[in-house]
Amino acid sequence: MLIYACVSAHGFGHGSRTAAVLTALHGLHPDWRLVVSTALPVSFLRTALGPVPFEHCSCRWDVGVVQADALGADAAATLEALTALETQLPQQWEREQAWLEAQGQPLLVLGDVPPAAAELARRVGAPLVWLASFGWEAIYDPMGPAFAGWAGRALAAYREGDLLLHCPLAMPMAWGIPEVAIGLTVGQPRLDPADLAEQMGLPPERHRCVLISFGGLGLGLAPELLQRWPEHVFITADPQLAAAPNARLLPAGVRPLEVMGLCDRLLTKPGYSSFCEALVAGVGVHLVHREGFAEAPVLEAALVRHGWHRLLSQEQALQGDWQLDQPLLAPLGPALEADGSTQAALAIDALLGSQAGLGPLTDRNS
Repeated sequence: MLIYACVSAHGFGHGSRTAAVLTALHGLHPDWRLVVSTALPVSFLRTALGPVPFEHCSCRWDVGVVQADALGADAAATLEALTALETQLPQQWEREQAWLEAQGQPLLVLGDVPPAAAELARRVGAPLVWLASFGWEAIYDPMGPAFAGWAGRALAAYREGDLLLHCPLAMPMAWGIPEVAIGLTVGQPRLDPADLAEQMGLPPERHRCVLISFGGLGLGLAPELLQRWPEHVFITADPQLAAAPNARLLPAGVRPLEVMGLCDRLLTKPGYSSFCEALVAGVGVHLVHREGFAEAPVLEAALVRHGWHRLLSQEQALQGDWQLDQPLLAPLGPALEADGSTQAALAIDALLGSQAGLGPLTDRNS
């Protein structure tokens, strides 16, 4: 069996979520071939998947929203990028169709969550599974009339799926296809926490350790802001921020997930995968408000319901008013199930079992 995963490069969160599910699927079927087709850096994928063997295909399947920075969206640039991608997709569909048909193996297409994956699945006659907490139609609709056509085409594509793996912390996804609700999708730590803490020079008191994570773009926080909190040690992937005396640079190739269990709090923007990892690790989230992206208020509300938290304005974040001396606010609702990756893998396995009569399609080594 060949699992061909079309993964959005809008942010690392899509790649982290897909990697967690593919890892669980590999645990069920070590002999299955896993192909990750995305514009995300292969170095990131190797870190996310670790020992799980996979093949990489460099394809851009969607645009998402072009970000001006970690908290801002650029609508005009997004429209330009959508138009450019539309001219590139036909050749990409044709190339990937030819390669997949040449493999001579049963096939499933997994989409997280580029609408263009639907056309590829249709061309090769493969079942299509969406792994999603939102669809791009829900993001584009509020961005104005210029995005209406893109939103409509995205929704039509999602409705072609055979199954929706409905992630938690989700926006409405009224796609009219079968769905399975799953819990939090989180990878498993692979490093010894005591060894990692010693390597990074972290204090033994977990309440002193704070992880700062704003994704690949970062937030441009000034290193001197960390000096407002001299009793705390901050872990960051930003080399500039790590120049502060009470900061530690996350070692290359080490996922933020690995240090979650060593930290008491996380300073971050709204992000699905970061929330999943923090909720499973019992880390309090100091959330910086984000505007212009429809998923952000949904995630913020979900955090208030399910996680220990404090809410910050962008002004507070940029001034260093991070409220680390204040108690975390308790969640208003119940904890979420933590085994979503396994649930997703089992649902894919069940779907393929129910379609055992699939005709064969036909190794990309890269």
